Amino acid sequence: MKRADGVRVPFIDLRQRYAAEKAELLACIDDVLSESDFVLGPSVSRFEAAAARVIGVDHVVGLNSGTDALMMALWAHGVGKGDEVITTPVSFVATTGAIVHVGAQPVYIDVGDDQNIDPARIEAAVSPRTKSIVPVHWGGGRVADMDAITALARDHGLTVIEDAAQGMGARYRGRHAGGFGAAAAFSAHPLKGLSALGDAGFMATNDADVARRVSLHRTHGLESRDTCVEYGVSSRLDALQAAVLELRLTQLTDLVERRRENVRLYRELIREGPIRLPQERPHEHVAWTFLNVEVARRDELRTHLSEQGIETLLYYGTALHLHPAAAGLGYKRGDFPVAERQCDQLLALPHHQHLSQDQIAYVADTINGFYGS
Repeated sequence: MKRADGVRVPFIDLRQRYAAEKAELLACIDDVLSESDFVLGPSVSRFEAAAARVIGVDHVVGLNSGTDALMMALWAHGVGKGDEVITTPVSFVATTGAIVHVGAQPVYIDVGDDQNIDPARIEAAVSPRTKSIVPVHWGGGRVADMDAITALARDHGLTVIEDAAQGMGARYRGRHAGGFGAAAAFSAHPLKGLSALGDAGFMATNDADVARRVSLHRTHGLESRDTCVEYGVSSRLDALQAAVLELRLTQLTDLVERRRENVRLYRELIREGPIRLPQERPHEHVAWTFLNVEVARRDELRTHLSEQGIETLLYYGTALHLHPAAAGLGYKRGDFPVAERQCDQLLALPHHQHLSQDQIAYVADTINGFYGS
């Protein structure tokens, strides 16, 4: 297919989002600057309360990243040296990194066709050292099978910590991601659905003591300026980022719906066969933070799309057990065949709330043309 002159389809267009929100963003930033309360100020408290209402939990604690949120959730639930944590090999490296940084051992379980951890495989991996299960709501913001996972966790006395980094706006049987386990970690990185203007994250929980401990830990364990009750870290959600998140939280429902419309249009226009689009089951409300499709000849297709001005991304090209950092965990290629196949074949298409129908049609036509269909 010949490229149309000047056509460019970005993977995500942050400049376009800024242009659409400029007046509102500058106003909320000006409010913070006028208040001049930059560390755990009122904008942080307001965002925490608003996010808790959306997720359906009692407490949200604002932090500087989703990684810290996951790490602190594990720490607050006593996960540490000598413990095993069951999780998935298909995620960002931060999932494994958080487990390792609290001193625990990640134990991987293969995934299903939905790109999420396969609950049917979990029980065989439970050992006397298993302390927690960390399901990742992957697949573009698709909640893992939490009915099966929480039931198994109850049977074995395990704690469930949700990695909901991609999960804002996602629902499972009518309940929002992050409200199923003992705690949940969310990222507000600029590529997420609910996004800040830089790094940001937060932890959700119904446990008041966990929320209190994490709130202390994020600010060096200080109860007051002169009273440290336990040594913590500096991991506070920035007041400016909280103000942006408070604003964007009011837009989340519309943003998710526009992204869901994108996926519906992609499904209508792309002819399946060499390319397989993820489907949504009746009990799911996928946020579609990104759109991962499984394709044949992925690297060739990606090069072709780039030549036609279409930007794509890999989420992710290497399963977690195959990274050099994981060499000491004892896994090898072939241990998790579904995860490895997906990492070899998945390609994230352009997908954001400002994408036009014409751009989606151009991407679909280019893909169909590549496969000669």
